[in-house]
Amino acid sequence: MRQTNISEQLRHFPFPTKRNAVTDEYEFFYFEGVGINGKVFTCFNRQTGQKCALKILKDSNKARREVILHKKASGTCQNIVKVLDVYENMYANNRCLLIIMECMNGGELFNRIRERDDKPFTEREAARIMQSICFAVQFLHDMDIAHRDLKPENLLFSSKDEDAVLKLTDFGNDEKKPLATPCYTPYYVAPEVLSNERYDKACDIWSLGVIMYILLCGYPPFYSLHGQAISAGMKSKIRAGEYQFPKQEWEKVSKEAKDLITLMLTTEPQNRPTIEKVMESSWISRYGTHVPETPLEVPKVLNEEMQNWSEIKAEIHAANAYNRRADEDEVKLNPVSNCVLLKRRQQKRDTAAVQLTQIDEQLSTENAATT
Repeated sequence: MRQTNISEQLRHFPFPTKRNAVTDEYEFFYFEGVGINGKVFTCFNRQTGQKCALKILKDSNKARREVILHKKASGTCQNIVKVLDVYENMYANNRCLLIIMECMNGGELFNRIRERDDKPFTEREAARIMQSICFAVQFLHDMDIAHRDLKPENLLFSSKDEDAVLKLTDFGNDEKKPLATPCYTPYYVAPEVLSNERYDKACDIWSLGVIMYILLCGYPPFYSLHGQAISAGMKSKIRAGEYQFPKQEWEKVSKEAKDLITLMLTTEPQNRPTIEKVMESSWISRYGTHVPETPLEVPKVLNEEMQNWSEIKAEIHAANAYNRRADEDEVKLNPVSNCVLLKRRQQKRDTAAVQLTQIDEQLSTENAATT
């Protein structure tokens, strides 16, 4: 049956896909959750017993671009989640793409840091993590692809082992440059994206700067205090590059780390370093000997509001359900309605210490270009 909603350019995948039932080869499915772009299940390969992840996307031009880019990127880079199989099939009476990926048993980056209690989280470890993220971004940029939505939720560990590999996933917003469609998560968005200007791979460098900032202190350089996904004041600060390194959290962090963040959070995209320049920094390239093992307060900061997590997860689920109904080319940034969250924001005004768990509940309400 011919798919009238798929463009001619994307009608045929540049790699083999399968059209038989996915249950022929995988079994014991159970529901993991709903991501930004589709449902995610855990399954097992019937022949090998390998535990895998299954992501289900409603078939569309956007979904096909995501699958093609992810498959292309996952071939040889160890820091990108591998795509194992792609099925063109039916699911819940809809034509869908079923993507089988390696299962990332180690969980999300900040959950891993949040849950550790055996030893301190150090600046050197933050540098090692940044190097892994940069390897993935460099691989994409070498293919002339901008990820456009780099954030901790898209960074997963391969296992719970200490030597687990950190990998990048979720390619729903990747595009060849130059770009014009705004796809972003507000806490990590570059100034040029907010201005609806054409932008390129430099937007990923800005997001790397935000991630590095959070890794070293536990909260973001830019945030909203008014219960909105992205307030006018927050936009203004992002465009002006207005942020600080508060002494309490940053006095023990090395000057080189702060200098690298400052370079990546340069408001003019043409003046930001390339990913190659970022990786040439001794803070990243020689972290094993050059970066001090200074203990950081990040796990403590991330855990301070965990008692509110059940409320937050309920809001994430509701916001995701709403945002997934948006048109794929529409950008929706929805305000947070829960007064409890608003009160918590108000309590943080004087200290300006917004915790990452407050960010987590926002991140799902402000996703753009959902299917």
